[in-house]
Amino acid sequence: MSTPVTTPLCVYLIRHGETEWSLSGQHTGRTEVALTERGEQGARKLQKRLSSVSFSGVFTSPRQRARRTAELTGLRPEAEVDADLAEWNYGDYEGQRSVDIRKQRPAWNLFRDGCPNGEMPVEVCERADRLIVRLRALRGNVALFSHGQFGSVLVARWIGLPVINAENFPLGTASVTVLGFAANHPEVPVVFLLNSEGGI
Repeated sequence: MSTPVTTPLCVYLIRHGETEWSLSGQHTGRTEVALTERGEQGARKLQKRLSSVSFSGVFTSPRQRARRTAELTGLRPEAEVDADLAEWNYGDYEGQRSVDIRKQRPAWNLFRDGCPNGEMPVEVCERADRLIVRLRALRGNVALFSHGQFGSVLVARWIGLPVINAENFPLGTASVTVLGFAANHPEVPVVFLLNSEGGI
């Protein structure tokens, strides 16, 4: 019988490696876009960074780019697909760049306005909050393979900020963000590491 994990929860949020669309700035929600060669290299570098961490749980977005990143880190066999980790559904803005959208809607902000025929901020907030409730029932180190803009929302919601503040937490490709709780105040959620492309 395995020993239950009793150490405090620590969440490693990992954004997938580079794709052609992330490189061009195109919004990539449900479209399946493969990692570029550089994206695969970035994901392999994550394997070296994460190999010293013992994970009690591994979860991935259903999208190919997140699952491939998990595979290249060596964590894919353990990964459970969680639909709440999927990227924002961009609806009519799928495949478009923010700069082009703003030619038609100069004041448009994803985190405030959402996407026509896609998700609104309140819906993405509900997904993030639902995921956080599940995460807080876990212990030990947990790996999440997800996406840029959903990941930004998750960071904001982890520390109790509204979705609009997600714009203040941009996440690069093949980056690691670490979320947890203050050592002396375990009821206080904190961001230990944000958007790190170097060492953990």
